[in-house]
This record gives sequence, C-alpha cells and structure tokens, in this order.
Amino acid sequence: MNHQVFNELDLTSLLSLSFSASINELHYRLSEFGFGDIRPAHGFMFKCITPNGATGIELAEYLGITKQAVSKMVDYLEKSGYVMRQTHPTDKRGKIIVLTERGWSVVEVKEKILTEIEGRWIENIGAERMQMLKEDLFKIVFEENEGKLSSRLGPVW
Repeated sequence: MNHQVFNELDLTSLLSLSFSASINELHYRLSEFGFGDIRPAHGFMFKCITPNGATGIELAEYLGITKQAVSKMVDYLEKSGYVMRQTHPTDKRGKIIVLTERGWSVVEVKEKILTEIEGRWIENIGAERMQMLKEDLFKIVFEENEGKLSSRLGPVW
C-alpha cells in the first residue's frame, strides 16, 4: 500500500471509496447473473419495498426524491419484471409496490454477492477487525442520529 496516498485520504474519502468499490463489484457481478439492468438506486428502493411492499409516497420519502421520479423508477422496474403495483390492502384507491419473483431473485443474488465481498474483506483484515469496524461504524451512525436511523440516512445521490 502506498502510505503517502493513504495519509492524504480523509475518512470520508476512504468510506466513499470502499462503498464505491463494493457497489461497482456488486453491479458487475449482478450483470453476470443476468441482472445488468439493475442500478444502485434500485437496490435502495428494494430495501424499502421488502418484505411487505411500499407506497410511492413511502419510497419517495425514503429515497429523498419526488413521487414522479419514483413513478418513473417503478415503471422501469415493472417493465423489467422486478416489481408490480397491487391494490393497497387497506386503501383500495391506492397502490402498493411489491417485488415479483424476479425481484426476490435479484435480492437473493445481491445478498450472496455482498456476503462474498465481506468474506474477502474478512480474509484481508481478519474477522475480529471486521466486527470492530462494523460496530464502530454503527455506533458512529447511530449516535450521530440521536439513536434513530432516520430517513435522512437514505442513499447519497
């Protein structure tokens, strides 16, 4: 490792680079499994949809985007076979977005790939250090947000 480069990188840069490297690998590998049309924003949407579906308003709030932007994303994902709109169980005039079988398949493959990536990181730094890293990051995020993992912690666009 080039220590001069390491010393010039601040924490935010290191976190961003590690996130980007993971997401880039994830999406490269997803394409190998036939899910090349999935984008990072879709993964964040899927997190909000699982397990019981979500309304367009809930998705917009979670993603920090407009309802119109959510509607376009849902249209795209519906045409690609990942989600479908269903009548809302309690509001018959409303719609709820749920994952299809293909949507659940991409979630399962994503989990498998992320587990493999984390496994390589563990091989690199050790299980104990990985656990410490995760605990420390969780503690920082949790305390910075006064004990609540709020919707402000959605994806960074």
